Amino acid sequence: MKILVVEDEVKVASMLKKGLEQSEYAVDLAYDGEEGLEKFKAGDYDLVLLDLMLPKLSGLDLIPLMKKIKPALLIIALTARSAVEERVEGLNLGCDDYIVKPFAFAELLARIQAKSRRDTTLGTAELRAADLVLDPLKRRVSRGGNAIDLSNKEFTLLEYLMRNKAEIVTRKMILEHVWDASFDNLTNVVDVYINYLRNKIDRGFEPPLIHTVRGVGYSLHE
Repeated sequence: MKILVVEDEVKVASMLKKGLEQSEYAVDLAYDGEEGLEKFKAGDYDLVLLDLMLPKLSGLDLIPLMKKIKPALLIIALTARSAVEERVEGLNLGCDDYIVKPFAFAELLARIQAKSRRDTTLGTAELRAADLVLDPLKRRVSRGGNAIDLSNKEFTLLEYLMRNKAEIVTRKMILEHVWDASFDNLTNVVDVYINYLRNKIDRGFEPPLIHTVRGVGYSLHE
């Protein structure tokens, strides 16, 4: 999952980025409403953590703008105010959930995971390609009935490829979703991890599932 955090408190934003990345999410930061909207338009985000009290453009202004661009987007509002009216307004504008500051990071993580499970696009149903099976909820992978042990990053990369099965994904798309947008685009880390996956899920199995699209990127298909 790729997350955009729009939060003007630098310490809070940094804490969220660090915690979410440790939980294997790709995270970008924006520190005001205008920057948040620009980054949102330029990126492909699955979820936005949105402070409602932002300079330049408020979170309440951003909610309908973001939802118009991507109706299936998940938005969790971060607010220092617990007024019922504000929460209701945010929910009516399209916000999916809210959490009142100060909050425990564990609670926020639980809310993100709960919303992800209920979202049909990011659902936790098993993903399949030929005899390859990935269970996002139990974080298990098998092929031909044989369990395959993957690192966290290998699992995240494989899940991204399987959620885009039969589609061509570029190296830049993979970097943005599996790592983060600030990652060095000149690195060969994508190719390295693709080779790791091939050695684990394709070697010794037929048919091969991970295919190179020369000059573009990769595609997982039967």
